[in-house]
Amino acid sequence: MKQFYNSKSLLKLSFLFAVLFSVISVLNSCKDDDEDGFTDHVINLEAKIVTKGPQSPPSGSPVGNFKAVVTQIGTSPQTTFNPTGLVWSSGDQFVNSSQSQLNIAANAVLPYSDSELIVNIYVDGELAKTSKVVGSGEKNTATYYSFLEL
Repeated sequence: MKQFYNSKSLLKLSFLFAVLFSVISVLNSCKDDDEDGFTDHVINLEAKIVTKGPQSPPSGSPVGNFKAVVTQIGTSPQTTFNPTGLVWSSGDQFVNSSQSQLNIAANAVLPYSDSELIVNIYVDGELAKTSKVVGSGEKNTATYYSFLEL
């Protein structure tokens, strides 16, 4: 009777199982790599003018005004010229972290030497970044937030 399992066929069979095990291991480890790891966030970009000065300024006294607010989410810049009021807000927006970076810059005319121009970035309801400039006259300030920061 011919011996069914000789040493050469056992060696070939062992090699086949080793290769098959390796291929299955590689395929299973790649399953986790398919997920992109990006998540959605609620963001709000805000610019505001805080006028300080005389405790009770006379009627018609200057309060400050925006000249421009520039925002950028990912690669999409947006400019708002001469927004009214002392607070400008983008409102809540859903943004995927794959957009990588948020930017906001504001330009305003401030009336008093202790007036402030402030830009804020809120991510998921929390203040993530802020920038402030104090003074009178035309002032600029900007800040950014990156989802890629560790």
